[in-house]
Amino acid sequence: MTSSETAPTPTPIDRPALREFTDRLDFALDPFQVESCAALEDGHGVLVCAPTGAGKTIVGEFAVHLALAAGTKCFYTTPIKALSNQKFSDLVAVHGAENIGLLTGDSSINPSAPVVVMTTEVVRNMIYANSPALNGLSHVVMDEVHFLADRFRGAVWEEVILHLEPSVKVVSLSATVSNAEEFGDWIKTVRGDTTVVVDDHRPIPLWQHMMVGNRIFDLFERTPRNGERPQVNSELTRYIKQREMVSDHESPHGRRGRGGPPRRGRPAGIISRPDLIARLDRDGLLPAIGFIFSRAGCEAALDQCVRSGLSLLQPAQSAQVEEVVNRYVGDLTEADQDVLNVDTWRAGLMRGLAAHHAGMLPAFRHAVEELFVRGLVRAVFATETLALGINMPARSVVLERLVKYNGEAHVDLTPGEFTQLTGRAGRRGIDVEGHAVVVWMPELDPTRVAGLAGARTFPLRSSFAPEYNMAINLIGRLGLAGAKNLLERSFAQFQTDRSVVGQHRKIDTARRTLGKIDVELSGRASSVGVEPGDLATGDAAAADDHTPTDDYDGFLGYMRLREVIRTRERELKFEKRMTAQANTVDELSALKRGHVIALHGGRHRGLAVVIEPATDRRDPKPMVLCEDAWCGRVGTADFLNPPEVLGNMRLPRQVDRRTGRGRRDLASSLRATGIDVPRGRQSRRSPAADDRELGLLRSRLRAHPAHQLPAGDELFRLAERRNRVEREITALTESVSTRTSTLSITFDRIVGVLTELGYLVDGPEGVVVTDSGRTLSRVYSESDLLICECIRAQVWDALTPPELAAVVSAVVYESRRDSYSGPDLVTGHREVRDALQDTHRAWRTLAHLESRHNVGVTREPDAGFATAMYTWASGRSLAEALAAAGERGRPLPAGDFVRWSRQVIDLLEQIRMSAGGEGRLARSAKSAVGCIKRGVVAVELG
Repeated sequence: MTSSETAPTPTPIDRPALREFTDRLDFALDPFQVESCAALEDGHGVLVCAPTGAGKTIVGEFAVHLALAAGTKCFYTTPIKALSNQKFSDLVAVHGAENIGLLTGDSSINPSAPVVVMTTEVVRNMIYANSPALNGLSHVVMDEVHFLADRFRGAVWEEVILHLEPSVKVVSLSATVSNAEEFGDWIKTVRGDTTVVVDDHRPIPLWQHMMVGNRIFDLFERTPRNGERPQVNSELTRYIKQREMVSDHESPHGRRGRGGPPRRGRPAGIISRPDLIARLDRDGLLPAIGFIFSRAGCEAALDQCVRSGLSLLQPAQSAQVEEVVNRYVGDLTEADQDVLNVDTWRAGLMRGLAAHHAGMLPAFRHAVEELFVRGLVRAVFATETLALGINMPARSVVLERLVKYNGEAHVDLTPGEFTQLTGRAGRRGIDVEGHAVVVWMPELDPTRVAGLAGARTFPLRSSFAPEYNMAINLIGRLGLAGAKNLLERSFAQFQTDRSVVGQHRKIDTARRTLGKIDVELSGRASSVGVEPGDLATGDAAAADDHTPTDDYDGFLGYMRLREVIRTRERELKFEKRMTAQANTVDELSALKRGHVIALHGGRHRGLAVVIEPATDRRDPKPMVLCEDAWCGRVGTADFLNPPEVLGNMRLPRQVDRRTGRGRRDLASSLRATGIDVPRGRQSRRSPAADDRELGLLRSRLRAHPAHQLPAGDELFRLAERRNRVEREITALTESVSTRTSTLSITFDRIVGVLTELGYLVDGPEGVVVTDSGRTLSRVYSESDLLICECIRAQVWDALTPPELAAVVSAVVYESRRDSYSGPDLVTGHREVRDALQDTHRAWRTLAHLESRHNVGVTREPDAGFATAMYTWASGRSLAEALAAAGERGRPLPAGDFVRWSRQVIDLLEQIRMSAGGEGRLARSAKSAVGCIKRGVVAVELG
């Protein structure tokens, strides 16, 4: 396997600082690296956009070199703590521990060092607090700056870029995005002199493959034809068709086996995971990362390989693995090691196999990362979190599915996600090429894979939006007018303004078209002896405001009347649909276990029995099992009419819905009930038939003189075209108005909430921040305002440290599954339950106020972690805490437990600082931190 790509010729270096920097490197810089570093040495900021693995971070490391040489400071920011920890270790190895510090939510190491690695939130918080650590700052590196598109945390990147002093040079490092020039134009606008460097060259060529059975094919033809885009490998498509023909021939009902029971597990003919890894090993394609989009899937893949007897290491290598493992688990007690199944985890590592996902204990993940980098883990099964910048490149990347669950639904991978994942293949300085392997499954068309692999459009979109803490800090630093001015300078507004230019151009074009139509319409109306009517007021968009007594003279008046009738008919249909939907919600909420209903739409039709009632009355989704043995939740989208209970079915106490056999047995019993599916409901009388207003409008239409014109007359075509153009103008105008003012409107609404609650007040010189507002300015949380409301109302003041930890967990924790999480989940701890109920009451009051101001409602507190947090903070064992934290009878993964515990600690520290470090609540928060920071949590926090 060879590649036609060639490495670029190194650029001569004529800058003294850059020459000094490169003298200690054991490789030559690529042209884009030289260009970026030279711009930095010349005093410019830089934006570098290059593919994953191209070596962008060398530019950030040169910024560190410049700061140290000049005796100034450099902050190196990353989006995730794991990447911060890794970068800290890299820089310490080069510059020594005395010159490098680390600041994350968990760690504070040498924070006064001239170079400090930190998460981006830390530098944002420093800016808002006017921290003295900002004095002498000359460079800020923003690694993975494309994270500003992240809908949860992206605003932080823009806040930092906007707030840093003009003298600070910003080094922005981004993955390849198709609108890099637009992003660069914005940075130039807000930061001044900035050099934009875009490089599409991938230093390690990447080959795309598909594995069909046990054969690996190139995805594309080796040589593109006549300069066209690469074509899908014809040998690959031919082989897949042959397999499908054989499969169809062997099954009397086609590939899916429609006449028999559904297939379980991996489809026939698809290579097993142990065989897949063994095949990659034989072809020299290890180490490999197998991306599997579920934690359970990663663990199952690892278990399959271990049980198969597959081993990828020599005895001497296994001994090295054991030494590393012992180092990472040495601080854990034997009891905790038993709970965490350390022996099972160790057994996989001793064979060169591992899993990597957020549910693992962080120490386990770090051990896997170290072993992988050292070549002692040869195959790792990982979720996509591994692709977020952690330095774990491999020779090959394997994808078994091109669909992932995004928290709400199963969705296709985007081209950007595919590129991010496969970009891990190919280790610079080790491999001459990387390999991405997609495992073929029935119905996976190679052209779909080619579309993902060949796409080059990954636009960067701002996620910047005002929030409570941001609003308070902006007004505190800049005043109300200054805060609004900063919003207008955001990348979000920059992108909006650019798109609005195009919208205005469309409006102008549409208005010119409208003028031409009016000339034609007037001429045609005169030729048939009809008054055209008032062309200036024939605004189709205004038709909604007309009533049966409005003036509809002339032909345009007649057309307006027709438009009003259509609008009224649509309104009545919408009202009918909303009524039916409300009735459907009521009926779904009322369904009980054992009720038999009928499904008429979607993929599943026929009888269905309710096996779990709905839990959320706002969006009820009972779990049902159908005649075809499908089991899942159904909601309002699955019903055109409210469900009707057709009968009842006795169910066993424990319904086996997790196995195919259990579902098939239950479906057979459902069919045996003899309940018939109604063929359909009789059509109901249309609401339009009884609407008096619509009747008057229709009478007026029939009496209009223009009603006698032939339906095919040119006048009607012209008038309909005129209405379409006017509707387009109205829609474009509304879009421009909405888009240009969205940020400002949202900000004003947030200010309204904060003013009504007393966090902001009108002073002689404008809006000012109150003492309560200053408390809010120090709380960085998704539920910041709710937390401050609870602090101000002294809801948590009387709690002991373990009780406070438990209650505070409810405003940070979020259940992974759609399950009930109200205060009464907590049993046996009356003080915790009462405080949770008070917290919920504060949330309901706040939510009502937010709704009144048209502000997004703060997330409801989730008590799903409270019992576990109380158990742990009270000094109980890890096994007890994990069991108490489980969902649906399954213990919480240890990694999740540590992650949520860290977030509780972080919030408790914010509460302590917000309370001034004094008073009962502050003391309780400090003690609670000490209660949590023990055992596995203390091991992880250091």
